[in-house]
Amino acid sequence: MKRYVDKTAVFILCTFVYLQDKFDLYAVVPMICAVAASAFFSYRRSTVLGVSLYTAFCVGAALYPPLLFFLPVISYDVFTTERKYWALLGIIPAILCVGVLPATYLISAVLLTGLSFLLEHRTGEYERTKSEYIALQDAEKEFTLQLESKNRELLEKQDFEINIATLNERNRIARDIHDSIGHLLSNAILQTGAMLAVCRDEKMKSMLSTLKETLTAGMNSVRDSIHGLYDDSIDLYAETRAMTDHFDFCDIRLDYEIDENPDRNIRYALLYIIKEALSNVIRHSDAKAVTVTLREHPALYQLIVRDNGTKNSPAGEGIGLKNIEQRAAGLGGITNFGFENGFTVFVSIPKERQA
Repeated sequence: MKRYVDKTAVFILCTFVYLQDKFDLYAVVPMICAVAASAFFSYRRSTVLGVSLYTAFCVGAALYPPLLFFLPVISYDVFTTERKYWALLGIIPAILCVGVLPATYLISAVLLTGLSFLLEHRTGEYERTKSEYIALQDAEKEFTLQLESKNRELLEKQDFEINIATLNERNRIARDIHDSIGHLLSNAILQTGAMLAVCRDEKMKSMLSTLKETLTAGMNSVRDSIHGLYDDSIDLYAETRAMTDHFDFCDIRLDYEIDENPDRNIRYALLYIIKEALSNVIRHSDAKAVTVTLREHPALYQLIVRDNGTKNSPAGEGIGLKNIEQRAAGLGGITNFGFENGFTVFVSIPKERQA
């Protein structure tokens, strides 16, 4: 827009100088030629076109001197191209018009050409500065978005590591309770039972029997707590990642898209099926790559284990495949096996257990 303003200002000044003593019918011809040439250049902007129009206008000015008055307008278009030096060609028609046009007109044309150069240079600097500013803004915004993305990834990783550390600590506590309190209670129960077996005093027997029942109830409570802690310490992603990391039969890729840890029974079932499917690859396949996919849908969990082997069509259904079907069916799930382009285990288990 600023370039149009610049060219309009130069055109008005050229017209003012030109119309000082031009009042005939054909006075409008140079003005129309200048407007047409400048407008065409703005429409089809290119260096070759700008130089060509300027050259033609210089030739026309040499043959028809009134065109020289509007040469600054076309010079502005040349100054916007990479060949600014081509504007020196305007010296030729100016020299040829010496003696034909008054010296004041020639000086005005030269000054207006210089003004065109200054206006174009100022506008060019403004546009370059504006482009650099916009580029900086875009770079800053992109950097900010990347930084926010990295921060989210770090926070997610931190949360995941904290969750894994918490689960590992629960597992450690469960082991400690089992190894210390569990063993002590077991010994106390055995000792109480032995004392109960050799005791002859009925009153003492009653007290020992009550003590044994109390110790047994405490042992059951500790065992339930240990199982609860251990079950909570099993993270599906961590266990699946561990299995895939230690699978060295062939290349393996894990595609995990589950947001929250599933229920205990579903976790155990999925981990068993993955382990059995990978064992099946080792025993029966010549695969070069395996993909383990775990996805969460609104109503179910989906597990797909696919390999690209060629020895995947067994003569009959093996025990491992039957166990996979039984595991999934026990939770109301379904299992499908595919033998096209390798072997595929497809399992879907509903989120709510079905009886």
